[in-house]
Amino acid sequence: MSDTTLIMLGVLAASAAGLWAWRRWHYPSFWLVVAFPFVAISVRASWRKVALGCNLTKKRQRFWFTTVPGLVASTGVVRVRRKWQRIAVDTKPFMWLPKPTRYGWRVTLHTLEGQIPADYSDAAERLAHSWGIHAVRVSSPRPGRVVLSATVRDPLVRVENLPTSPELLKVIVGRLETGGPWIIDFKTVPHYINAGATQSGKSNLANALVQGLAPQPVALVGFDLKGGVEFTPYSPRLSALGTTRSECTALLDDLVGLMTARMALCREAGARNIWQLPDEQRPVPVVVLVDELAELYLMADKSEKDEIAKTSTALLRVAQLGRAFGIYLFCCGQRIGSDLGPGVTALRAQCSGRICHRVNDPETATMTLGDLDPAALASARAIPAETPGVAIVASQDGQWYRARSFYVSEQAAELAATTYTDRTPTWADIVAGHTTSPTDADLAEFLDSIPDPRKA
Repeated sequence: MSDTTLIMLGVLAASAAGLWAWRRWHYPSFWLVVAFPFVAISVRASWRKVALGCNLTKKRQRFWFTTVPGLVASTGVVRVRRKWQRIAVDTKPFMWLPKPTRYGWRVTLHTLEGQIPADYSDAAERLAHSWGIHAVRVSSPRPGRVVLSATVRDPLVRVENLPTSPELLKVIVGRLETGGPWIIDFKTVPHYINAGATQSGKSNLANALVQGLAPQPVALVGFDLKGGVEFTPYSPRLSALGTTRSECTALLDDLVGLMTARMALCREAGARNIWQLPDEQRPVPVVVLVDELAELYLMADKSEKDEIAKTSTALLRVAQLGRAFGIYLFCCGQRIGSDLGPGVTALRAQCSGRICHRVNDPETATMTLGDLDPAALASARAIPAETPGVAIVASQDGQWYRARSFYVSEQAAELAATTYTDRTPTWADIVAGHTTSPTDADLAEFLDSIPDPRKA
């Protein structure tokens, strides 16, 4: 073997080792500089065959040069000639140039006549297999356009903590399948339902929420229907904690009375919510964490019927009116079904934030995600047991995503609760003697007292 060959082999080996190290230690830059150009060329080159195989093409009439039989020569050879005529050809949707993302790429397509985004959603799994990638998500920014968001590798295999959010009532709890942060923003989405079976990551998400809200100037209220075993370690940061149904009912009465007081405050100031009040008059926001929601609705005998009805009505009223007055709900449960009564169904309608971890029964997944895309329901049922923390979430942009929360141990959440115990307002100072329940007349008076900005 000559010296030149040895040198070339050495250069190739060094280049391969360098590319491997580059990909191993800084994959984002490797993806943008090396891998993505080849992927973009491959996607554009294979798009016609992929679209044809996924039934995304349409037959259109085109003028084309075609080969037609001509005369037969004396030698027996068929002479052919080309003729310009109109024939039916398979037309693929027009594809723009792919654009790189952190974990893949996205590309915009022009839909053909008669096509809708659902046609591309139905073909998403076939598209992913055709290109050999992890997943393809479909969205439609405007009529006639479809955006394919491709994920080359699953970003939820390993989720690292992100910096905490400095904004009030906003907590970064994990990462979305797109690579972006999973944010729970109570100002944008005031009420959440968090469903999940045991060991699915439901409690871990509550830990992340406690850890993120502990340093913020908010009041935390816990409803722990497991007898206090979940939220008692966080009691230094909780303004109030209910561990039985009767205690939770009393806390709900206080919350309804608190809404009445804040309603009167906003009415006097001519504000539609507490965020339009001056800083010195704005009351502290209250985040209510409910664990084991079903325990508030389960009835052992008829003697509990009145108490359950009262609890259900108070919780629903908080969900209906609490957003404007700085009261937010985060309801967790293993079992959330319509068999618990109409109160759960009405509460679900008020909670636009939906989080569904792995569940044991389809009814809970249907109650949590049933009014979203049916594909979200199928994805929630397909979450494996060995991936705790993975959930299907309804995002603020109206789409649904797979997401995974950061791992936050009970010790870490307890440390945060202990560290920021000085920021815990007392429940007596919050309610301050407001115990009346708002009536329909109070609500109508509050709405009528607010000036119409269009007339102003």
